[in-house]
Amino acid sequence: MVEETSMTTTSHDTIIVGAGLAGLTAALHLAERGLRPLVLEADPQYAGGRLKAGPEIAFEHAGQTWRFGGEHGVHGVWSPYRNLQAMLVRHRIRPVLVPAQEEAWLLAHGSRVRRADIGSAIRNSWVPAPFHYLGMFARPRFWTMLSVRNFASLFRVVVTLLAALSIDPLAEDQPLYGMTLTDVCKGWSPDMTSLFTGLSRNALPATPDQIPASGFFAFLRFYTLRRRDAWAFSYFPTDSARALVAPLVRVLEDHGGQVTLGARVTHLAQTAVGWQVTVNTDDGASYVLTTPQLILATDAPAAETLLRASPDTASPAEGLRLPGGWPSAVIRLWFTRAPERPGAEAGLFSGDFILDNFFWLHRIYDDYIRWGRATGGSALEAHVYGPPELLAQPDAALLAHAITDVARAWPELKGSVLRAAVTRNDATHTLLHAGRPEEHLGVVTPWPGLFCCGDWVRDSNPAMFMERACVTGIKAANAVLDARGLPIWPLLAAPRPEMLAWAVEMEMRGVRERLKARRGRRIVIRRKR
Repeated sequence: MVEETSMTTTSHDTIIVGAGLAGLTAALHLAERGLRPLVLEADPQYAGGRLKAGPEIAFEHAGQTWRFGGEHGVHGVWSPYRNLQAMLVRHRIRPVLVPAQEEAWLLAHGSRVRRADIGSAIRNSWVPAPFHYLGMFARPRFWTMLSVRNFASLFRVVVTLLAALSIDPLAEDQPLYGMTLTDVCKGWSPDMTSLFTGLSRNALPATPDQIPASGFFAFLRFYTLRRRDAWAFSYFPTDSARALVAPLVRVLEDHGGQVTLGARVTHLAQTAVGWQVTVNTDDGASYVLTTPQLILATDAPAAETLLRASPDTASPAEGLRLPGGWPSAVIRLWFTRAPERPGAEAGLFSGDFILDNFFWLHRIYDDYIRWGRATGGSALEAHVYGPPELLAQPDAALLAHAITDVARAWPELKGSVLRAAVTRNDATHTLLHAGRPEEHLGVVTPWPGLFCCGDWVRDSNPAMFMERACVTGIKAANAVLDARGLPIWPLLAAPRPEMLAWAVEMEMRGVRERLKARRGRRIVIRRKR
């Protein structure tokens, strides 16, 4: 830990602001090359960012004290997360992951609740990508989800998915600029809109008129459209703080790195030889650190606040459009009974549910598995991503809505709630979008010696969320290593698309180019006239 008196100045070879996954990844890759990075984290208790631990939940039941770790929410390790998995394997800290078995789609209209299993149908489809979604139609129950109007809109849905395949928003300049998910879904049936809104809200937690079309297309391309197995994922066997963050911090410190909690960076200043960082602590102390290279690894809102508060970066930062965050609520419910029909261990809510998704924790996490076996009970985690007026309600009202939704979906659990807890997440979840390059920050910034990493950072790599944090963390470390003349780290490319998906993508790109050229010729003719 850094112990400094007021306004003492100390030099470090590299400083990283933020101890989320991106910052820890960057620090570890620097430490493995012999540097001694210092990671500054504003949170006084926890490292990890959106993977950090939360207050423990403990209660008595059946003569025993049960304790469960709190966290931001369940996180999945998807098959395309190649760099994250490689880092964990290299340091022998990869936990024994729990493979996902099934995800369900629950659609509610009033008292009627329909459901269909869709996850395994997508990733195990006998139809190659990008048409593997047709595997859902092999499930008889899926047919019951669809009305005549739904079938009538399928053509529009397919056309949209093919368009998404042809556009790479993270690599192209200004694709779909200003468009939202609402624009994308025009002409779709309400239920088809509800299904894809449910899918997108798990990655882009906002209302459809605020979800950028570029982010939605990037999500579809990375997680499902180009490969069937891209939809395959696993869960950590326990909360992410214990499964991932704590081992990463331990390995980092073993390699000579340092993580300082309760160190809030309030000011950045350029110097002749690098950067000066002003740090405030919760006990009122203040000190200054200097470094030749600085890595900014906070979430987007914190990065924007810090850059605009620092005179040396304020002016250029005013023109930036950093991906905004969105608040959320995580609800956990413990029941004295388990569902009569086990069904999927996770899934999507849509229609007039207020909940957005669910995870049966007693089928995923070790602590909850033991709870279920010992008590015969169950435990559910559900997420609420808005709208804002819903999230503004007090915890008691939110819990009442959630319990009502669960009773609609699983009537046999009505009246069996033993314990309930609400965790509020700040607006730090990245609402990824693309646009004009000059509006975004990349790993390399306009300021010499200042680099950025995080899942909000502009980069052509198709990765999202944890993998994007890891990829940009490695790239930020490489930028520092390159400046020092040290060997950089290789990056693993995202998995190649399936052959048919690649062929369709190339054809659709050709269609885009031909249409663009045709529009250009029309403009020229009109001008001549």
